[in-house]
Amino acid sequence: MNALRTPDERFAALPGFPFAPHYREGAAALRLHYLDEGPRDAPVALCLHGQPTWSYLYRKMIPALLAAGLRVVAPDFFGFGRSDKPEEEAAYTFAFHRDSVVALIKALDLRRMVLVCQDWGGLIGLTIPMDMAHRFERLLVMNTALGTGDVPLGEGFLAWRAFSNSEPDMDIAALMKRSVPSLSDAEAAAYAAPYPDARYKSGVRRFPNLVPDRPDAGGAALSRRARDFWSKDWTGKSFMAIGMKDPVLGAPAMRVLLKSIRNCPPPLELPDAGHFVQEAGAVIVEKAMASFAG
Repeated sequence: MNALRTPDERFAALPGFPFAPHYREGAAALRLHYLDEGPRDAPVALCLHGQPTWSYLYRKMIPALLAAGLRVVAPDFFGFGRSDKPEEEAAYTFAFHRDSVVALIKALDLRRMVLVCQDWGGLIGLTIPMDMAHRFERLLVMNTALGTGDVPLGEGFLAWRAFSNSEPDMDIAALMKRSVPSLSDAEAAAYAAPYPDARYKSGVRRFPNLVPDRPDAGGAALSRRARDFWSKDWTGKSFMAIGMKDPVLGAPAMRVLLKSIRNCPPPLELPDAGHFVQEAGAVIVEKAMASFAG
């Protein structure tokens, strides 16, 4: 499999991101990057990002998670961040991404986990606990969905997919500045650091087209099984935060998901946050930890 590896110098001195890289060789000899901060014997916050971001998205939440006594593991999906990037778009499938996360969990023997997920981090991550429920205790879910294939995709997502497909060399820094106006130019550039040119963006291009849009699509059956798990069999504690200005996976989509998560309390609504709600930072973690302790 032909894959690209972003030069390390592009990740030098990123603002607000002092975390050391860790790597694991995965499928087809591809190298997966992940952050691993905090005590190795502590409960784990498994933080999964979406598209077109990478683990940099969690830089404002990681200190709060560490302060709450958690170990933080935040991988970059293949095609994103510091992970290797297969050039052929067909390499990216729902199963390919899910399997890579499952393999990392097993390799690091992660336990007592809180799944922290947003966007594709939820589409994939929410399908994992049902097959290793003994490893997960809590859920912190933000602006995402389950891709069950039996529910029409929202107009906001369809518009996003059309836009993404029209931008094969997406200007990620500009997109992030529009989505999060408070970002500095340096922070916006950090989001784009993994992608020197369009060749590195195969995963970015592919993700929107992997969202299951029919019952037999890849990942759809898994997602329907996950919906059953979260609504009937989940016994852990949950917390939901919603960036209310998200035009793609905002309040309407999240309220649908809320109904599928057993015993999930009313969500934290962040009126000024958009799709990339992690930029709100510590407040989400603090509210979630207080809810878990209640």
